[in-house]
Order: sequence, then C-alpha cells, then structure tokens
Amino acid sequence: MQRIERKEYLDFLIRWRERQIVKVVSGIRRCGKSTLFELYREYLLANGVHQSQIIALNFEDVANEHLSDYRKLYDYVAAQLLPDQMNYIFLDEIQHVADFERAVDSLFLKENCDVYITGSNAYFLSGELATLLSGRYVELKMLPLSFREFCSGLAETERAELSVREKFQQYVELGAFPYILRFGLTGRDAREYLQDLYNTVLVSDIIARKRITDVNQLKAVTRFMLHNIGNKSSSTKIANTLKSSGKGADQKTVDKYLNGLTESLLLYEANRYNIKGKQFLTTQPKYYAVDIGLRNMLVRGKESDIGHILENIVYLELLRRGYEVYVGEIDDGEVDFVAKDLGGLSYYQVATSTLDPGTLARELAPFKKIADNYPKILLTLDDIFGTADYEGIRKVNVLGWLLAQ
Repeated sequence: MQRIERKEYLDFLIRWRERQIVKVVSGIRRCGKSTLFELYREYLLANGVHQSQIIALNFEDVANEHLSDYRKLYDYVAAQLLPDQMNYIFLDEIQHVADFERAVDSLFLKENCDVYITGSNAYFLSGELATLLSGRYVELKMLPLSFREFCSGLAETERAELSVREKFQQYVELGAFPYILRFGLTGRDAREYLQDLYNTVLVSDIIARKRITDVNQLKAVTRFMLHNIGNKSSSTKIANTLKSSGKGADQKTVDKYLNGLTESLLLYEANRYNIKGKQFLTTQPKYYAVDIGLRNMLVRGKESDIGHILENIVYLELLRRGYEVYVGEIDDGEVDFVAKDLGGLSYYQVATSTLDPGTLARELAPFKKIADNYPKILLTLDDIFGTADYEGIRKVNVLGWLLAQ
C-alpha cells in the first residue's frame, strides 16, 4: 500500500525550506517522522534538487552507529558538503548521538546548510539544544494520523466503502499509527504491533532515561492514567488511589512517572485556564493519550468510556490544527477545551449526544456564562439534529468536523 501523504506536515517543511533556521520534527515513535522526511526529499528531487545535495542519516540504523559521537558526525557531514550549492541535511532520531546539539549548531552556522532533525521524545529539545539554538529553530509537533488522514488511507482498500461511522469505529479500535493502516493490520496483528510500540517507549524513553527500577509500579501508573483520560489529576490523588489498591507509590515517584510519560509523548498534559480571570492554572491538569488504539490495547474499555475517548480525539485534533489547548473553568462549571491561537480563543464542548434536553442544557450552561464573543462550538455524534444554533453557540457533528479541512 502506498504511503499516506501528511499534507499539513509536508507543507510546513516546504514553507520553511532554505530559511536559515533548524527544522525540528518531534513526535512519539512510529508516528511517521521518517516517512515525512522521505516524502519531503522526493519533493525536493522533483523540484530541481540533485541527489548529491541531500545528506540523510537515520541513527536507529546500526550502519550509522559509528557516527553517534557529535564530532564524528560533524566531520562526516562536513566532508560531503557541496561548497557552492545548498545542502539539505536530514538527521533522523538524532537523540541517539551524544551531544548532538553541538554538531547541529555548527552545521546551522553554515549558510549553505538547510538542516532538518527528528527526535522521538521531548528530552532532545530540553537543556543544551534549547540554549544553543534559542531563536534558531522551529518545531513541528507530529502526531499519529488524524481521522481525515485515516479515511484517506482507506480509500484504496476494501474498506473504502465503509460508512463514516464504521470508519470511525475502526479508527477508535485500531488507532492511528500509520503502519497499522498502511499494511492493513487488524485484530491480533494490530494489538501485537501496539504492544511492541508501547514496550519500546516504556523501556527506551522512560525506564532507561529516568533510571526506573520498579517497572511494575510504572506500568500501574501508566494504566491508571490511560484509564482516566479526561479526568482532573494530581500526583497526590494518583498516589493515594494506587496505595488503596496495593500498588502504592509516593507523590514524588508519581511525579517522576508522569514526567516520563509526558516527555516520551505517550501522554499529553492539558492545564486549566480560568476564563473569567484570564489566568493559566498549573494544578489539577487533565491528561490525554497520544493514540486511542494504544490506550484501548492497555485498558479494557467500557461503553461509558466513549465520552472521554471522543474528548481525547478532539483534543489531539485541536493540537494538530495548531492550537494551544487548555481545560476551561468558569465559576463552578467547566468548558472541555479553550483553544488559543494568534486569532484569539475558541471554546469547545464535547458530548456523545445532546438529544436529551437535560444533557443539552448541561452542555450549554458553561458557554452561557462566557461574556466574550469568541466562537463557542458543541461537538456531538448526533446525526439527527446534528447541527443547530443556540443563540450563537453552534452545534456541529464531530465526525464532519474531524473530516473538515
């Protein structure tokens, strides 16, 4: 099956082409970063760039292990540079190179080097890289497939004729990692692939990095967090809950685990925002999974989970669309998401259905307390009465919203 084109991500790289700034692509393992680089190199070759101008290294390939020292890497790349032409340098999974930021910084200083790097966790953008390259890099935060990309990938398969709802059911069950869709994995094969991915992230990006010795305790916290997506959390509450079930961990240890889970990009943290006071709050955030299929592989789902699953999918989609996303608080109520960009704010409520009058009133109530005129959108799975306008509050079918450009 052909690769799935990630148009928005590809357009980002094209837009920043040949600008003297390092292009950083971050994202969880296997979300498609290496494939994105392949697609972009094909674009370059189709638009006047010669193969000799491209230097591409993937540091998960053992053939490049001898370059895992920054000085050797720099010397290797420098020896291949064409002096009178632009050189396009792709350094994939750069976190495997010790002190890689020194090599990247030195290449950045050359006017004929266009540098692109990827990493599979948030660590590689901390510390010295941020210090050395402050103001010198732009970051593309990559996620697994959107629902629209997932449907696009089904277009050339026997599942192309499925209804939108049936495709969404598969999106929830199988998840959004490109490999699953590209090679048609289902059932046991998909679960085994996701289990392997989870184990790799846990061992390589959390256990090794954080020097964690009690692996079972980490797994217990991970399952607890995945089971409680969309719920307010605190390390104290998590520690107390686990202690009551015989899997105790103190607050400091839970903080360490949460830090590892978010830095590995397995979980995303959504902080709270006080809408009336216009204040960003740092306590009791909510956490969301990077992929629902991965979450469902580890946590036995219940039908009642669909509300939080839908909320998780909307959260990730807002991130894809370039928003900063917060959980809104107003008086004693809550707005699921406050999405912030250069254009201002927009507010979102997410519900499986609001056909019941009581549910509709409950979902609209927080919106009605907001005094400003920024967009207020209620997203549901309703087909009947799926769109409506309640005094400026728009009700929209969530599947149509997810498929919109």
